[in-house]
Amino acid sequence: MPPPTALAPLRHPIFRLLWLANLASNIGLWVQNTGAGWLMTTLDPSPLMVSLVQAASMLPVFLLALPAGALADILERRLFLLLVQGWLAAVAIPLALLDAGGVLGPWGLIALTFALGAGLAASFPGWAATTAELVPREDLVGAIALNGIGFNIARAVGPALGGLIIASLGTAAAFAFNALCIAALALALLAWRRRTPKPALPAESFLSAMRAGLRFVSAAPAIRNAILRACVFFLFGAAVWGLMPLLVRQGLGLGPQAFGLILGTMGAGAVAAGFIMPYLRPLTDRSGMVLGASLLSCLALALIGLAVPSGIGWPLAVIGIFLFGMCWLAGASTLQTAASLAAPGWVRARALGIYQMCFFGAMTVGAVASGWLGERIGVSGALVAFALLGAAAAVAVRGRSLDAEAEMPPLPQAPILSPKPEAPELRALLEAGSGRVLEVVRYTVAAEDRAAFLAHMEKVRRARLRAGALIWRLYENVAEPERFVELWLVESWTEHLREAGRMTETDRALIAAALAFDRSPTGAEAARYVNLL
Repeated sequence: MPPPTALAPLRHPIFRLLWLANLASNIGLWVQNTGAGWLMTTLDPSPLMVSLVQAASMLPVFLLALPAGALADILERRLFLLLVQGWLAAVAIPLALLDAGGVLGPWGLIALTFALGAGLAASFPGWAATTAELVPREDLVGAIALNGIGFNIARAVGPALGGLIIASLGTAAAFAFNALCIAALALALLAWRRRTPKPALPAESFLSAMRAGLRFVSAAPAIRNAILRACVFFLFGAAVWGLMPLLVRQGLGLGPQAFGLILGTMGAGAVAAGFIMPYLRPLTDRSGMVLGASLLSCLALALIGLAVPSGIGWPLAVIGIFLFGMCWLAGASTLQTAASLAAPGWVRARALGIYQMCFFGAMTVGAVASGWLGERIGVSGALVAFALLGAAAAVAVRGRSLDAEAEMPPLPQAPILSPKPEAPELRALLEAGSGRVLEVVRYTVAAEDRAAFLAHMEKVRRARLRAGALIWRLYENVAEPERFVELWLVESWTEHLREAGRMTETDRALIAAALAFDRSPTGAEAARYVNLL
């Protein structure tokens, strides 16, 4: 009997190994979170201190997503992930030992939880970018969805396992269990023999890499669209995380066991969606999938919000939370796939880091805003209000395409114009580390082609910026209107040499098509100038 379609990516051995190791690591993470929250109720049971434990684990994502993405791109990715596992182990082991010795205080717990969160935040962009290396392109969507299934399995199993460990052995044992799971993931990474070509150029500097990542995202419509639609999706969906505890405890009058079961129902819905999605993908594109997931998640929010005023109670809440779990996985995995496919390998971790930073920020704002609204109109009213607002917002942004390939139709291939080689007397200066480099292309364009040329050069502008340009300008000769000069500036000669390797086939086709507008007898002319003063 063939395996379910959703499990197809597991046929790739290294993906299977790392997926299983990540599953174990995520289970350890949830055991750790359960242990930390429970321990704080003993050390300092005030609501503020208990909530600070969760805040300490999430705050590093805002602070470190972009720097971590830059490091994951400029360092050898497997080595970077191993270093992160080393950091996590260096925090998890002392946490277990201090707790076992009875010398861990509330602020020490928060500090160590923040340090663990920093390690996890550092690993997120690297892991997200790694998935594209482990499976072929046709399995990438399924692999990302399978990662979501694994995370939700861990979310269902981890807290229950953590409760058993804490009840029988104590919180120190829960922290030690997390350390063992970290070690399991490190061993899997050691077994991964990542093959990467030896780079011809030196690695990017840290700050330059971050700037390049920001410039790329700003010039990549598909990633900007993914970020915008992710912010809308997670902003309104975050009402569940902010208000569900109050709905269960105050609205439904249920205890913590029921709350755990309801959250488990959400995880079950996410797992179910992972197995259904392969059959839905042929029916719609990524934009349609996210729109459908957004509207259905808003319906689920409304069902959850109406559970108490309708008198139906927990059965309606369970139906709503199961549907919400399905939509959460479908929307989140599709959005991450869109962001992954829109970013080439050289900048993928940075782009995904920016994407994750934005949607975590949207979740935080959404959770706080839903709590603020819940205090004024009640929990049920706030959930229904967020459902209506979320549906309206999802419809408003539905036209933002999530398909990178949809930005432009295929263009005929042609060689890119090559400028004259650098002069021998300047070669030593350039190799030693030059100042900024100005690149110039001169065009002669027929009057009847002017409008089409200007429209096309807007696409060329984005291609140049994606490849690393600091600024880009197009000038027209006031005495000879058919003459145009394209100028763009890069940080250094090394950055100029990186440009060609950063361009996708679409970028190359765009530039080749721009050169086809030139009508000069000798063709378009290119030159490069280095800044000396």
